[in-house]
Amino acid sequence: MRIVADRDIPFLEGVLEPFGEVVYLAGSEIGPGDVAEADALLVRTRTKCGPELLGGSKVKFIGTATIGYDHIDMEWCAEQGIEVATAAGCNARGVLQWVAAALAWAGTPAAINFDPNETTLGVVGVGNVGRLVAEYAEEWGFRVMRCDPPREAAEGPEGFYSLEEVAAKADIVTFHVPLVDGGANPTRGMVGREFLGALKPGTVVINSSRGGVVDEEALKKAMGLGRPNAEGPHAREQKIRFILDVWNGEPGVDEEVLEQVLLGTPHIAGYTEEGKGMATAMVVRALAARFGLEPGSSEAGELWYPEGVRRSKPKKIGWEEMCERIGEFFDIEAESEALKAEPGKFEEMRNAYRYRKEFF
Repeated sequence: MRIVADRDIPFLEGVLEPFGEVVYLAGSEIGPGDVAEADALLVRTRTKCGPELLGGSKVKFIGTATIGYDHIDMEWCAEQGIEVATAAGCNARGVLQWVAAALAWAGTPAAINFDPNETTLGVVGVGNVGRLVAEYAEEWGFRVMRCDPPREAAEGPEGFYSLEEVAAKADIVTFHVPLVDGGANPTRGMVGREFLGALKPGTVVINSSRGGVVDEEALKKAMGLGRPNAEGPHAREQKIRFILDVWNGEPGVDEEVLEQVLLGTPHIAGYTEEGKGMATAMVVRALAARFGLEPGSSEAGELWYPEGVRRSKPKKIGWEEMCERIGEFFDIEAESEALKAEPGKFEEMRNAYRYRKEFF
């Protein structure tokens, strides 16, 4: 069999070679000629999978080592009989800890200086990531407002708030939704003029889901960009403040927006060793199941997992301990300063990122 894989999927090299030819390419450069005779395609977000790439190819399986799948035309793939596997949930604890680092930084006197016991946190999207964020935030003392219209429709209204209610009451809002166009619950542009206009002055919006969830033109207006005598991202009177890991037009980034956000990182919220190990494990396992392969296991009796790679070890942690220790594992301010200094190196920083370790 022939497998084409994004060369930046970690821990993959050498795993599938016993079963066939494996071709490693830059994800953004994978073209129709590369996949024409391939049986399987392993990708990240930079490979757009649809008829332009896959029309007329032999591909029967796509595995994406990401939780999102907006880079894949799911409807077209289903029509063609192409199985698609994602790594949903793989990096939930990594994103949780990115959000924790953002909150810990924002809570300092040098930034916003809030007390979690006096702060309302809106969590929009309560899936694998949002559920963890909400649970830990409540333990830390935040009043948490959960917003998830699809779950609310399926489970009933108890415990859920509308986006309008979150906008009216939250001091901080963090987004953990897929990028969805159309349908009953579209998310593209949901952080737009109406939502931003309903927020209280000084509200902090955090986005680590997908760049397209935010309407950047509305964002600019909410930040006060273009106003005479604007004082920048730390001005108390600035209407809305932002902490962003994802951006419209990646790997390009609007430098005006980047300069003014409180913190900006190059789409690395989920980039932990444990999360990346699980992402690769999930796509390898799915591919093995699809084609009847047995790639082995790092531990007897378990499905394959990269040998020597750390696994998540969840534990509870208090607010004070988290704030004291998060810097040992992740200096989010330094990451932001590096990107702001050289925004043109967004993709280079992302691809060369040294996976951090989870500590709770």
